[in-house]
Amino acid sequence: MPAASDSEPTESQQRRRRLMVIDDNKDAAESMSMLFELWGHEVVCVYDGRAALETAAKYRPHAVFLDIGLPGMDGYEIAERLRELPESQRTVLVAITGYGQEEDRRRSREAGIDHHLVKPVSPETLHKLLDSLSG
Repeated sequence: MPAASDSEPTESQQRRRRLMVIDDNKDAAESMSMLFELWGHEVVCVYDGRAALETAAKYRPHAVFLDIGLPGMDGYEIAERLRELPESQRTVLVAITGYGQEEDRRRSREAGIDHHLVKPVSPETLHKLLDSLSG
């Protein structure tokens, strides 16, 4: 007889979310996307700022996981622009970056980023963050 935890969906599986991953490193973006999909979420990946803004306006993700160190439009600017879109004002923005100094965290807050995680980020941390998102 299977244990209850084996047969019952986890909380994150019960709350399927639309997620967007923004990273110019395609391997990193696709790896994170696969992890989120394994947890039952719908995910789209984009690799630059322009595509991120266009996709967010149409896709309306519940949460966006973005790298800060992007060429052209960096993650701070993407976050600021997303916050200007009516459909993205309630979207949870999560920086996943190698930039971990207090100045980087301050800039994230000022840009409207809700969570600032420093690479490498464990799957457990991502799972807890997704489970903590409100309905």
